[in-house]
Amino acid sequence: MEKKSRLGRGLDALLSDGGSSSGTQTQIPVELIERNPYQPRKTFDDDELASLSASIRAHGVLQPLVVRQLGEGYQLVAGERRLRAAREAGLHNVPVTIVDFNDQQILEAALVENIQRADLNPIEKAQGFKEYLTRYQMTHEQLAARLGLGRATITNLVALLELPTELQDAVRVGQLSTGHAKILKGINDPARQIALSKEIIARGLSVHATEAYLKQSSADSESSSSSEPRSSGGGSNGHSAAEKTAHVQSIENELRQKLSARVEIRVKSKDKGQIVLAFESNDDFERLIEVLRR
Repeated sequence: MEKKSRLGRGLDALLSDGGSSSGTQTQIPVELIERNPYQPRKTFDDDELASLSASIRAHGVLQPLVVRQLGEGYQLVAGERRLRAAREAGLHNVPVTIVDFNDQQILEAALVENIQRADLNPIEKAQGFKEYLTRYQMTHEQLAARLGLGRATITNLVALLELPTELQDAVRVGQLSTGHAKILKGINDPARQIALSKEIIARGLSVHATEAYLKQSSADSESSSSSEPRSSGGGSNGHSAAEKTAHVQSIENELRQKLSARVEIRVKSKDKGQIVLAFESNDDFERLIEVLRR
């Protein structure tokens, strides 16, 4: 339990837990360092690397890389951005701390460094977590304890990998948030998931607006289904809500997006009707009132 709590405090705690084969910092040639095969980060921003490279060219590598000895050379444990930038800056030697880590500790170190320092995108985090869970046969609770995260965080991120590849790519590049992905995960039809994701991106819907849109779509579907048997009944009103024009429907959609709430325009006759706003809680009600008062 002591080891788990120390891992949760970050990379420094993990390094002290693994120990170092050298009590002092040393310098080694960059060509002797091979990349970390357990690195969960797959993409590196070119502009950020160029900026870091310029800083290293001017000031050197201020924070040592972490490596382990592997045969005649070394394998990177933590610091891939610094190593890439140092190579780009033309450095021949870099400062390192040499540690005696096994494969599991290297994967933990890579996860901790990226999660707490460089921020992996959600899909990279999910893939890193899944690789660790599979490789070392751990539960979500055990991994969460080792990384100092909540179990729900691990579970929700790994669940992203069940989404269609197209949606994962949208989350990877930031077109969809994890909140959007969680909503889409609740839809069982992959084709519907993809269609809705395109609408979210095209209209710039927030997570709250997406929830409202789905609720309204479900309500409209139920209303349409319940009104179908009566459509031939010859009622006194010849303009039912199911016969809303495309113009009225577009206004509904616009209001849903702006208000982040369920909106229904009920057309009673040619120039009469109602606009109905739905709220889910007292806070939601107060928010709508504030928006309407502006």
